[in-house]
Order: sequence, then structure tokens, then C-alpha cells
Amino acid sequence: MTEFIRKRTANAKNDILSGITVALALVPEAVAFAFVAGVDPLVGLYAAFMIGLITSIFGGRPGMISGATGALAVVMVALVAKGNAMGAVGENLGLYYLFATVILMGVIQMLAGVFKLGKFVRLIPHPVMMGFVNGLAIVIFLSQLNMFPDLIPEGVTFWGNMREWFRALFDGLGSKTEFWIMLGLVALTMVIMFGLPKLTKKLPEALIAILVVSAIAIFGNLDAATVGSFIKDGGGEGLKGGLPSFQWDIFNKVPFTFETIVFIGPYALILAAIGLIESLMTLNLVDELTETRGDSNRECLAQGGANIITGLFGGMGGCAMIGQSLINIKGGGRGRLSGIVAALALLGFILFASGLIEQVPIAALVGVMFMVVIGTFAWSSFRILNKIPLSDVIVLIAVSTLTVIFDLALAVIAGVIISALVFSWENAKRIRARRRMREDGTKVYEIWGPLFFGSIIAFNEKFDIKNDPDNVEVDFIESRISDHSALEAIFNLVNKYESEGKSIKLKHLSADCKELLYKSSAKFREVIEEDVDDPRYHLAEDPERFTKPLSEYKF
Repeated sequence: MTEFIRKRTANAKNDILSGITVALALVPEAVAFAFVAGVDPLVGLYAAFMIGLITSIFGGRPGMISGATGALAVVMVALVAKGNAMGAVGENLGLYYLFATVILMGVIQMLAGVFKLGKFVRLIPHPVMMGFVNGLAIVIFLSQLNMFPDLIPEGVTFWGNMREWFRALFDGLGSKTEFWIMLGLVALTMVIMFGLPKLTKKLPEALIAILVVSAIAIFGNLDAATVGSFIKDGGGEGLKGGLPSFQWDIFNKVPFTFETIVFIGPYALILAAIGLIESLMTLNLVDELTETRGDSNRECLAQGGANIITGLFGGMGGCAMIGQSLINIKGGGRGRLSGIVAALALLGFILFASGLIEQVPIAALVGVMFMVVIGTFAWSSFRILNKIPLSDVIVLIAVSTLTVIFDLALAVIAGVIISALVFSWENAKRIRARRRMREDGTKVYEIWGPLFFGSIIAFNEKFDIKNDPDNVEVDFIESRISDHSALEAIFNLVNKYESEGKSIKLKHLSADCKELLYKSSAKFREVIEEDVDDPRYHLAEDPERFTKPLSEYKF
């Protein structure tokens, strides 16, 4: 028992300090995403607290941070707007449709965990992962630029009037001292985070940077935007709130009808897909950084359960957050305690320390996120662009671009599809056939390469049915039958030879290939040779048959 407790508390200090840092960074992020979705800031903060706590306790990846995210908030905008239009002015019906959608989203995610669909994240190629990381780093960077004071007057666009745009930019740089103050504080935050680890690794650089910059801004009475001013500028009343409460109005205001399912169903499906993709890819990234392995199916269940509870208690839903997860890992957070502390600290800020948190300069949090961007971006991708296949370069760039322009789910799906098509095309070109004649006049086709939908045309071109002799053998010892297209190709090949009055035999088919052929047609029992005297074939067909040392067998 003592050993068990010692192992669990070995990293407690780092987990606690890192969790507090993450909680500070979560505040403006959750508030900003709530504004993006068109809901009250507390809806985003409650989501960050509940999802963060539940996934930290029950999730499949210790050290990973979850909460309200921008990728989901972008999809929620249209849902909330359409929901509000369905009710009376001021009824805020869109908010309750959002809660119902988040609940359905959670159910879908839990079903993905029950059916163990989390393992499909292994099908995501490395170029897609690199593109996802680079695109997400750019998205995080661009989102932080919105925190700076506006320098360009509304209505002046770069493409509309470049001269006016540049004039407005330089005039703004010269007149807006708050811009330079914020830029200086951001730079100071980044310098502290960069330099502190070189002096000592015992102090959490992100938390120290936030505290130092906050002290300078508060005691120096600097004219800098704070968390409090950010909330009020967005239309919120402040950070302070109570404990989340059960939203009974969901059942009163949202009719449980087929029309409601038709309305919220597509949104729930898209949100569930985005949430799971972002969570599972973040899980993989944290796995690589910590050299450990998380449980993807358990994470699906935890994310789904968290979203169901969040929807019932008035949160906007969420998923894993790559930025905060990297802050946590960089700060030394490795265990579940770090996520639990982050969630509870966030709730503590809402309940007891709202006044103090509202004084934290936005610049300090932006500086932390800029350092996360630097740490997130896969800079090695520039070095390897001329060393990897062109198709992988295209996938990497495409995923990065689509992540920035559209969203993560679309980018990853597009990247996987491109990679799959390239893989299929390359394998389709690898089908080969060596032809030889036996002494008895039988022509043998020895097939190499996978036989599937992409290689069918090349496979058919290998045979000269009209000019072949009366007896033909097709040897599959170096090939495998993969799909229905391959079955049809072989079935048609047999029929063509027989229609010419010629005999065809299929040899060296593995057990699973024979099973496929037998199921598709009884005709194959006449053309497949079962009694094959070839040790190579038996070794390939069933390697477990050979239990003795290889030297004891006579070939």
C-alpha cells in the first residue's frame, strides 16, 4: 500500500502547480469560445470545469486537459442562432437546443467507445498528424491575435484599399499605447518562460510568468486589457457565478419529437466527430511526448459521459484541448491529479477568486499561448519536406491548410482519404505475374502483389486467354485476395477460360482466401487445388503448425 501511494504521489507537486497554471489559461479560452458560440461566458466556464474534471478522473489519458474548444464553438454558432429564431425574442431557446445537442453528442461518443471505434485513430498517417499539429498551432496563434487592441478601423480592408489599410495600421501603432503595452507584456511573458528553465527547472515557468506580469501590470497601474475587461467587452457581466445547476428547462422548452432529432442530429454528429478526432489525436500527441500509451476507447467513453453531464448541467460541451494539454505536459503535469486540480481551481476562481482572476492581464495569457504555439508547431516538417514522398508533402500541407480554413475534422478526414487513395494507387501498381511453361504443356502464372479493387485492371491484363494452352495454373503464393472486386475478377477469369474450353486451376491460396472464394461460389471447389505439396505454402498458410526447430524439418 505504501509503495502504491508513493508512486501515485511522486509527481504531486508538479501536477498541482501545472494544474493551477492550466486553470489560469483556461479562463480566457473558455470565455472566448463561449462568445464565439453566442452564449454566456459561464456556459463556457462550466463546460471547462465539468468536462475537465470528469475526463481527468475517468479518461484514457492521464495528463490530458479537456474543456470548451474553438473547433466545437464554430459549429455551435449556427445551432444557437437557428434555435433562438425558433422561439420568442428573449426566450434564449437556442441555448437549450445547444444543451440537448451536447447530450446527444455525448451519447454518440459513448457509443463509439462501446463499439471500440477509438482504435481507428491508428489509421491516421504521420503526415496527417504533422499537418494537424501545424494547422492547430496556426489556429491558436491567429486566435491570440484577436486579443490585441484593434488598430484598423472597421470597414477598412486590406484587399479593398491597401493604402488606407497601411495608413490606418501605422497611425494605430503610433497612437495606441495600449497595443505597445500589451506587446511588451507578451514579450516579457515569453522571455520568462524561455529563460527560467535555463536557471532552474523546479519552478513552473508559465505560472511564474503569469504572476510576474500580473504584478507588474497591477502595481504599475498599466493600461492593459485584463480578463475582467475582456469579459465585459464581450457583453458578459463578470466571472463570478455559482455551482452548475441541473437544467430542467431543457425538458420543458425542447420538444422531444422527431423534428427535434432531425434538427439537432446533424449538429450532434458533427460535434461528436470533431470532439473525438481532436481528443484522440491529442491523446496520440501526448503519448509521444510522455512515451506512454493512453486508452482511446476509454477516452471516448469519458468524453461522451462528460458531455452528457455537461449538457444536463448547463455547459456548452467540449473535448481535449491541445494547447492546455501541452501547457500541462510542459509544466510537469503527468498524472490525473493535474487535470483534477485544473478543473477544481477553475471552479474556485468562479466561486471565490473572480475578482483576482479578472485582474490578470490578457497579455500574460497570450504570451503563454504563443509559447505553446512555438512548442506545438512541428518545425521538423520544414527539414523533411525534401526527404519524404511528394504525396506525403501534399497531405501535410493540405491538412494544415484545411485546419486553418475549415475545421479539424474535415482536415483530418481529407488527409486520411488522400493518404488512402495514394496507398491504394501505389499498391495497385505492384501487381505482377511471372509466366512459365511446364514440361507437360501447362502454363503457370505466378502472381505477386495484393489483389484488390485498385489492381484488378492490371491483374486482368496479365492473362492471354485466347492464346494460352488448354491447361493453366494461377499460383497465389505471393498474393492475397482482399475484397469483393478481387473475388469477381477471379470468378470472371475462371469463366472466360472455361468458355474457351480450357482448364484452369488456382493454387497456393491461403486459408482465409479460400474461405472467401468458397463462400462466394461453389464453382471454386472445382478449380482450387487443396492438396499442395509445398512447404513454403504450408508455412505461409499456418505458421503455428511448425512447433519444432526449423532444422528438424526436411524440405
